Amino acid sequence: EGAQWKVVRAARWASSANHVYGRNITSSETWTWLHSPVFRATPLDMKAEADIHFLQGINQLIGHGWAYTPPHVEYPGWRFYAAGIYDEKNPWWIVMPDLTAYLQRMSWLMRQGTPQNDIALYLPNADAYAHFTAGKVHLIDVERELIGDKIMPAIFEAGYNLDFFDDEILKTTGKVERNELLLGPNRHSIVILPGIERMPLESLKKLDDFVKAGGILVATRRLPAIVPGLKTSEAEHAEFTSIVQKLFGSSNPSVRFVENEDGLGAVLATLAAPDAQISPFAKDFGFVHRGTDDADIYFVVNTGNQKQNVEITFRTSAPGIEIWDAMNGSLAAADIQKRTAASTTLALEFEPYQSKVIVFSKQGSSAKLLLPGSTIASNIDLSGEWKVSFDSTGPTSMTSLHSWADDSSSRYFSGVATYERSFDIPTGISVKRSILDFGAGTALNPLPTRNGMQTWFDPPIREAAVIYVNRQRAGSLWCPPYKLDIAAFLRNGRNEIKIEVGNTALNYMAGHSLPDYKLLTLRYGERFQAQDMDKIEPLRSGILTAPSLHLFR
Repeated sequence: EGAQWKVVRAARWASSANHVYGRNITSSETWTWLHSPVFRATPLDMKAEADIHFLQGINQLIGHGWAYTPPHVEYPGWRFYAAGIYDEKNPWWIVMPDLTAYLQRMSWLMRQGTPQNDIALYLPNADAYAHFTAGKVHLIDVERELIGDKIMPAIFEAGYNLDFFDDEILKTTGKVERNELLLGPNRHSIVILPGIERMPLESLKKLDDFVKAGGILVATRRLPAIVPGLKTSEAEHAEFTSIVQKLFGSSNPSVRFVENEDGLGAVLATLAAPDAQISPFAKDFGFVHRGTDDADIYFVVNTGNQKQNVEITFRTSAPGIEIWDAMNGSLAAADIQKRTAASTTLALEFEPYQSKVIVFSKQGSSAKLLLPGSTIASNIDLSGEWKVSFDSTGPTSMTSLHSWADDSSSRYFSGVATYERSFDIPTGISVKRSILDFGAGTALNPLPTRNGMQTWFDPPIREAAVIYVNRQRAGSLWCPPYKLDIAAFLRNGRNEIKIEVGNTALNYMAGHSLPDYKLLTLRYGERFQAQDMDKIEPLRSGILTAPSLHLFR
């Protein structure tokens, strides 16, 4: 588990091992403590954390989770202290099929072909063992501290991806072929030693062979200096020192020592072309590159809460390029900015927490970018005249769209409300594209959290909506962009629109008594700490901004 993708975590540890040993499925415990308190997590939160797991090489998600609830228990039911409750007790469940379709597509896609990671990052096992103390013997935790929090962000932001490896993997699977280090079926052109002090002599010799064959070796912070083991001889120490001095004391341009890891990305760029160089802003972006016999598949994620327009230079000149939408399975042509014999630069727009799949086919040709309906024919204001029904209650007029929590009658409502109204499309207008637009939402200032992760974004729909046009399901909205093309469902003249909106169970909980665990603790001791029960309050819910309908010819 672990939703932190820029530091050493067990999820990437596991996926790296599977890459080496040819095991194609890596699973993780996902969504633990997501957006505390319990019942607070939204579909957007779930997608954002899942994407971080995909970035770490995970391709099977084990959801954590929800508790069993007996039928007689008051809504919203029992809860498990570390789980978010991702079941029908949360009203946004109406879009769970759409969310899981996205997760299914990406899990499948991230199993295709093989990983294409330039960098093999050496894990400091020997240093970690040397730093063990009484009560502190967790290998991956100690390695996280030793590697630190600078080197992996520097690698990712420079446009490279990585796998971990250690001495045992190097010994049993490592081979040098031309200018690459083969670890199992995986080929790495760059090896990085992150502040390594101790290293077995056998491992150093293998890396020396790698450099002699033309491979790139980079050490950061310090150079290796010690051969671990009580039985290590003076001769072995001397040989070790001699190899290090020859490696890093020569003028070999493929061997570098980078004392300050802040400059690592710039050094790597002088040694090998990045796989996916993102500009002008790469800090919040991550990518996965997988290769098949006939295509290169790139999964690119904006993990931040700001909209970004970027250019990405991919290290491929494959002739066919398509953008795949994992949300709905559709595809589109790419906006090509530049092509060389070795690279392709695309212009891409990313909404907050948005992901895209870019596929470079080795066969075929790139279609031209199509902009159907780029001329605005009309804008239809949908701000007023909505009839809103809460569960089985009759419809009420909502002349100005606002949060349910603003009204005393609906402040503690958790469920699905239905918004309905009609509008006219003038006769004679031929519509190629019709965008129902709810607005951009607002980025929030991230704050420290005690456990887990969450998105920092206030969307215009809280928290999920299913849209029906003329009694046909047109789609759902639960993550940016909060826009939907409904042209296929419109007709000239009168049109009917219905929007079902689900919030979370928190509003109901805020208006009712919360569970008291005092008796349980007195009887059995404190076996758990309930999630942030002091934060339970009515949340803004419903459609918060007036939608508009843009008609394009």
